[in-house]
Amino acid sequence: MTSDKSPTASVTGFTRTAVTAMVSASVIFGGPHAQARTQKPALYGRHWMAVTGKPIAATAGAKIFEQGGNAVDAACAMIAATSTAWTTLSWGGETQALIFNPNTGKVIALNGLGVAPTGATPEYFHKLGMKYPPEYGPLAAVTPGTPGGLMTLLAEYGTMSLGEVLAPAIGMADGFPIDAPLVATIEHYKDKIKEWPDSKRVMLPHLGAAHEAPEPGEIFRQPDLAATLRKLVEAETKARAAGKDRKAAIYAAYDRFYKGDIAQELVRAVRELGGLFTLEDLANWKVKIEEPVHVNYKGIEVYKLTSWVQGPVMLQTLNILENFDLKSMGYDSTRYIHTLYQAMNLAYADRDFYYGDPAYSPAPPIQGLLSKEYARERAKLIRPDRNDPDARPGDPYPFQGEKNPYVAYLEKWHSRMPGQAPIALAEFDRTFRLGTTSVQAADDKGWAVSVTPSGGWTPAVIAGHTGIGLSQRMQSFVLDPSENPYNVVQPGKRPRATLTPSLALKDGKPFLVFSVQGGDTQDQNLLQLFLNIVEFGMTVQEATEAANITSYQMRDSFADHQSFPGRLTLNASTPPWVRKELTEMGYTLEFEERTSGPLNAIFIDRKHGTLWGGSSNYGQDYGIGW
Repeated sequence: MTSDKSPTASVTGFTRTAVTAMVSASVIFGGPHAQARTQKPALYGRHWMAVTGKPIAATAGAKIFEQGGNAVDAACAMIAATSTAWTTLSWGGETQALIFNPNTGKVIALNGLGVAPTGATPEYFHKLGMKYPPEYGPLAAVTPGTPGGLMTLLAEYGTMSLGEVLAPAIGMADGFPIDAPLVATIEHYKDKIKEWPDSKRVMLPHLGAAHEAPEPGEIFRQPDLAATLRKLVEAETKARAAGKDRKAAIYAAYDRFYKGDIAQELVRAVRELGGLFTLEDLANWKVKIEEPVHVNYKGIEVYKLTSWVQGPVMLQTLNILENFDLKSMGYDSTRYIHTLYQAMNLAYADRDFYYGDPAYSPAPPIQGLLSKEYARERAKLIRPDRNDPDARPGDPYPFQGEKNPYVAYLEKWHSRMPGQAPIALAEFDRTFRLGTTSVQAADDKGWAVSVTPSGGWTPAVIAGHTGIGLSQRMQSFVLDPSENPYNVVQPGKRPRATLTPSLALKDGKPFLVFSVQGGDTQDQNLLQLFLNIVEFGMTVQEATEAANITSYQMRDSFADHQSFPGRLTLNASTPPWVRKELTEMGYTLEFEERTSGPLNAIFIDRKHGTLWGGSSNYGQDYGIGW
């Protein structure tokens, strides 16, 4: 392994890899606004910023801002629009958020993840011959969370009516010009879509033709969904007419979805297809407003949702990386890439064993997992010269003064599960990056919102005449406690999801609002975005486009939960000497032209009182500001 003083290093200490031009522009010429050339222009505004998975959905947020709404109102409109546009999710999925409330100076977490329905037990799925809950179909669905998550977010922290924030989505459900990537996805999965009558009816308007999906630019109509959304607005309107205030009226719409005629049609349709939902499952489910978890990294407080998603894995990794001088290694040098990969693997091994729904006993040991002392012990395990293909979970319990209840499982746990059947890499990669979109919003009133709505991606079961595409999140559970004793399926339990909105504060004020889609790659991408800005001085747009590495050593959260220790994706511009050194360290390398992931972020520039948006060149994501 070469020294950082080798010819690979520039005079500033940054290696000439991937996006060195971006890095050197912001470092050499100084300041966060020394913008290098990027493939997408930076977004900027003084009053508000809206960034999300498709431009049409960002426009929905802009409409709400222009009507006087705050960042929460705009985020709700974008969630509704992305769900209607099938932006790697639908309305039957899940919504979770981090919100900075300027009135209290606090970050709040919203948990809108559905739960396993009645009858969903390991024994049930084992009787069906399954090693995990299925990837597709009515048995893949947890209870819908996005409608309740959106309505709770709006009722508690917004200013506008449900009718106002749903108006763009209702217009889209009446018909919007469908985009080519969604068309390609529908056509690719059309045989699966045909298994579910209402999905076939909605998604395949040209049945019998060679191309059965809509055509790019065709007006895609969802009349059942439009009717469902109008029913929610009708319930709100009736409640207001009866004298209820804004919040109570929104919750009247919430009740209509989870306890009224919408719930009845949804449950009828799901059970007719062989699903397990009951009316009681929907009526008993509740959105949770929670305390997020956070760590301090070099004076910046980074907030995440807790262990029912993978978010704390980024916080654990930051704690481990604090024990290394990343900046002196040089951006994307061999040492930097290796250190990131090893730190992520240690944190993800903990994720794979310890994360799950904290409402069930024993709760995951989050205090120990996020302990700085625990991180120092984990950091000592990193070998400077070799990849560890069997990075295992540690024992965080002593760091919160408790005894581990699952030592027997821990001692037998392996990074790669014994006896894994071979799987094509293309199939593994498809599941590894499944689902989700990203919604970021901030305004000059101080509100900042990061959301990662997900679930109900194509192909999804559409539930009868509700127009609601159901979640596929059940597959993130395990059936065998030896894999993860905290995440075994149980009725009423939330699966450990990959969804991971992010919010960072500096001096008690919003600094960075950021999230990304992409399954198990999410916190890998977000970690590198954050370090690009904090350690290497990139602007937010540079950081969203910059080259990222991807590890596949953690267990896939979907399908058959596979893993590939030592496999490493690098940017195609990685120089030969870095490739050589990493290969000698035991990595199996592969290369792609764009490796950032579909990152979205908003940087709050307190010095100038402005908002700067970044959106990766990876996909369709983009935004708008004013």
